Amino acid sequence: MQSLHVNGYDMAYLDVGQGAGNGPPLVCVHGSLCDFRIWSSVLGPLTRKHRVIAPSLRHFFPDHWDGVGETYSIAQHVDDVIGFIEKLDTRPVDLMGHSRGGHICFRVAQRRPDLLRKLILAEPGGELDATLDPAYKPGPSPLSGMIAASAEVITNGDIDGGLQIFIDALEGPGAWKRLPATPKQLLRDNATTLIGQMRDHRPPFSKADAEAIKTPTLFIGGANTKGTLPKVLNALAANVRGSRVEMIPGTTHPMFEQAPQRYCEIVLSYLAED
Repeated sequence: MQSLHVNGYDMAYLDVGQGAGNGPPLVCVHGSLCDFRIWSSVLGPLTRKHRVIAPSLRHFFPDHWDGVGETYSIAQHVDDVIGFIEKLDTRPVDLMGHSRGGHICFRVAQRRPDLLRKLILAEPGGELDATLDPAYKPGPSPLSGMIAASAEVITNGDIDGGLQIFIDALEGPGAWKRLPATPKQLLRDNATTLIGQMRDHRPPFSKADAEAIKTPTLFIGGANTKGTLPKVLNALAANVRGSRVEMIPGTTHPMFEQAPQRYCEIVLSYLAED
């Protein structure tokens, strides 16, 4: 583990693999309740061909944050990822994000395409505005309500109870109980970040946002993912010029953990293209 001082915060990160002369490093940005350890199932295959750099975002493990303060938000994390890439010893980079991390990477590509060669978004999290969703209604989204319910339980000291609300809403009833002990512990280590996520102020995606992405973009989805995530993926992909979509059969939102070999085949093939 190494760290870079970015925007007044020491960002911990993993730097694995030498790249074997195969282009720029691949920077991997995790999603909600995760940290750089979430990429462990794909590090082996990816680092055979690429240098992989996986940061933990502000307030995630190895930090042990108490959930207090106003320094956790999408905007802050976008600023941090931009600052992190700027401080690396080589640019441009290939940038990959999952879930909330995919949203962050999308916003980085909007603001600083000069830092990027290729963009990979694995079911980016977020909502669609009226320009992409005819059924759009102003006000809090169902997701924000679920996060608030989870965070309240976590704030009151019931970590597992709060996480169960979040995971079951994402993956279906009983999903938390079915999780093995190791991924459960990773989620516990980051549980207080849900308190911060209540204040995320995440702007919805618009048609203009999608059309502004000029970086070559690959979207990856789990073929069995339910809810709004596939809707967001398809709407963005339809409006990001020249983008491509790959769906992984038999998987849901954590597709790179459920089918790491297939996920890596897709990523490596995309990165190898000119």
